[in-house]
Amino acid sequence: MARVSSTCIIDDDPIFVYSTKRIMKEVDFSDEIMVYNNGQDAIEAIEDIVESGESIPPIIFLDLNMPIMNGWEFLDEFVKIPNPNREKTVIYIISSSIDPRDLERIRNYEIVDNYILKPVVREDLHTVLKNIGIEHDKTTET
Repeated sequence: MARVSSTCIIDDDPIFVYSTKRIMKEVDFSDEIMVYNNGQDAIEAIEDIVESGESIPPIIFLDLNMPIMNGWEFLDEFVKIPNPNREKTVIYIISSSIDPRDLERIRNYEIVDNYILKPVVREDLHTVLKNIGIEHDKTTET
């Protein structure tokens, strides 16, 4: 079954992270799930991945409101990382906010594909897979 090689969740809410990982496993979304509690930890880890010559995860789910480095600051730093496969990475903003200013600001970042309102549900994950060209067999889910 087709799925994403690796996914990154950047969010400081342990309940959201737990439930999202659970749903990802249920729909067989990703081989590997990396989790970071703030943008700074995520940027440092991604820089380490790049330095080691590995590929950045193709899907990143990013919360906007976090301590240490928020989602906006992460985006500003992420686009500076020199890596040819960065263009193959798609970022989805995950937030409980429906602030129109956030929605407008997202448009300034080409790397951001879409905005998903928390909580993430199965249909969101199916849409992500479809958007990146992976057809997913929903009939095998439980």
